Amino acid sequence: MSAALLVLAAVALVWVLGGGELLRRRCPVGHWYIAGYPLAALRVWSTWRRVTPLNDLTVNRRPPRALLGDLVVKGEALRPVIPRVSFPRATRLGLSVTVRMCPGQTPAVYRAAADAFTHAWKVHAVRVTSPERGLVRLTALGTDPLARPGLATAPKALLSALVGIRESGRAWVLDLLVVPHWLITGATRSGKSTLLARLIAELAPQDVALVGIDCKGGMELGPFGSRLSALATSRREAVALLGGLLIELHQRARLCRGGDVRSIWELSPKVRPVPIVVIVDEVAELYLSDGTRTGRAEAEQCSTMLLRLVQLGAALGIHLVVAGQRVGSDLGPGVTALRAQLGGRICHRVHDPGTAEMTLGDLDKDAVAAAQSITSGEPGVAICTGPDGGWERARSHPLTPEEAAATAARYAVLTPRLRHLDRAMTGEQEGDDI
Repeated sequence: MSAALLVLAAVALVWVLGGGELLRRRCPVGHWYIAGYPLAALRVWSTWRRVTPLNDLTVNRRPPRALLGDLVVKGEALRPVIPRVSFPRATRLGLSVTVRMCPGQTPAVYRAAADAFTHAWKVHAVRVTSPERGLVRLTALGTDPLARPGLATAPKALLSALVGIRESGRAWVLDLLVVPHWLITGATRSGKSTLLARLIAELAPQDVALVGIDCKGGMELGPFGSRLSALATSRREAVALLGGLLIELHQRARLCRGGDVRSIWELSPKVRPVPIVVIVDEVAELYLSDGTRTGRAEAEQCSTMLLRLVQLGAALGIHLVVAGQRVGSDLGPGVTALRAQLGGRICHRVHDPGTAEMTLGDLDKDAVAAAQSITSGEPGVAICTGPDGGWERARSHPLTPEEAAATAARYAVLTPRLRHLDRAMTGEQEGDDI
């Protein structure tokens, strides 16, 4: 028994002298399971019965009024009902508990108490979700995984790009086969351009055609030109490029009809056309008109063709990633219609509430508030949606423009040539009916 006590004392001494801090830096997950989780779980159990009444999370089984003889007595219930909570379950960098709500409660009251739980449990943050009716899940984060976004790991797959890390510690992956179209918003220096560069760098080694529309003269997408099958640098070029994409879309539709299938993914790999990812940077430039007849006509053409591509492209292997600093209904009804078809949403720090509302407002009001709380000191941090319809904070992996351009140049030999796009960009007439 004395030998065991000596071993425990030695381990405790090593931990106090710096072993714990070294483990926290070298292996934060191991440190959390050994030291962080047990203490946090103890705090959850010890504070639950005190925190819930203070935040109006308890209910009374008896009415607040009672009849005592001829008198009506009013007052608080002496024994309020405490919501039942599950045992804290450890996660990679936090813990989660499931709460069975009392009758009449909604998840909103638990979201309002998230800060109280954060301070009581001494964790970085507490997120509240509702996995099913009658239940809420409180997920506590022991540390902020977004503070140092290391390279997470994820399986390599076609049209799948590892772009960063989620607040839960999981890899942040944009899978275009699961969510075919994305809307990305963010102000200058918010991390939007870095995210696009990371996306291109991840897709560059794959058997994918990358197409760019950058009406700022190619300032953002120009460095990746060696890996792009086509690049439009003005709205006039964008009109021609989108027209070529529509011709390509209808050719693929004919191919699917000829094979009696509903998607190119049901075709044989020998005849299946290469998937196309269209990256649109600064989408507002396509919708803003200079007041001239030609400008209005080009804006209307871009609006119509983008909407047709996003409505029909998923099954035909044409995917859109639309990005912009500002996306609002003031750009016209076409933007709202386009937004409704873009199932994936990513919102970085934005200057105006309208852009955050346009990006996330039709999905979750809490996500809008979370996006507006992102500060200028958090570059790369964004609110992203998942395939399950929920949302989460995430951060893209840092990547310099030079590194992204070098990656694009390295895989330039994989750039497929698309006949319809080449003809559209050179002004040749197509015999196909758009």
